[in-house]
Amino acid sequence: MKQSSAAGRLATVRLLAQRFAFLTLIAGAFALMMLGKADIVLVERARTLVVDALAPLLEAAARPAATVARITSGVHELANLRAENARLREENARLMRWQTVARKLESETEVLHQQLNVVPDPDPAFVTARVIADPGTAFGHSMLLSAGSRDGVRKGQVVLSGEALVGYIAEVGLRSSRLLLITDINARVPVVVESTRTRAVLAGDNSARPKLNYIVGNPAIAVGDRVATSASGAAFPPGLPVGVVVSVGEGGARIEPFVRRHQLDFVSIVDYGLGGILPTDRPPPERRRRGREE
Repeated sequence: MKQSSAAGRLATVRLLAQRFAFLTLIAGAFALMMLGKADIVLVERARTLVVDALAPLLEAAARPAATVARITSGVHELANLRAENARLREENARLMRWQTVARKLESETEVLHQQLNVVPDPDPAFVTARVIADPGTAFGHSMLLSAGSRDGVRKGQVVLSGEALVGYIAEVGLRSSRLLLITDINARVPVVVESTRTRAVLAGDNSARPKLNYIVGNPAIAVGDRVATSASGAAFPPGLPVGVVVSVGEGGARIEPFVRRHQLDFVSIVDYGLGGILPTDRPPPERRRRGREE
């Protein structure tokens, strides 16, 4: 009798848990949302601690996923090999012509720098981090990286893929950090249109193509114009490639970034010695310099 009574009570508890599980989850989510509104710093620290704890597992899980992605990409490339070879031959011929122009401009620039006694920019320090998770959704575009404060990463540092801008560091933990992409709705990047030197602010809106806002003056921005970072506000170094104008209309100019989100595997977190776009509540820790040495 006792066993049957205990089994009956257990079945009743299980039935109640299943019946009210959805309401319990809604109440928990509402409570977390209210807590996040009441104490943003506490929620940010809690999220950073959780991400730090999960970072080793996420990094280990990302390795086989990257291998599968490379194999799949290789199969697609083999299927389109002939068309790809023809495109590469045309591109190679075009690049050879531009190489001649670039060498001429490089020699002229070097002579002008010597005549004007131009002070060269210092080589920035950087660390390379793996993308270990992509928690981005329709409401936000961000990624988790496998480098944190122990590696010298701090808020506001620029994140690059090759030479192109990807975004900047928004949160930093001990072993991990969160990358805010330039397409995120909270991202704001001062930029300049290279052809007209028009200054603007690149504003993400969670779409694949961010928008140019606060354009200075009324310039003629055309499709195909290249957009690079501006030194306004000492947030970013000038001249980092961002993207190309792909549409101009009543809704403003849209930019196609040079780096696509799904192509990111490794990124460079670069320290240009600037104040950064985000304030930090503590001085940057001492770090090993991993940049290019003289």
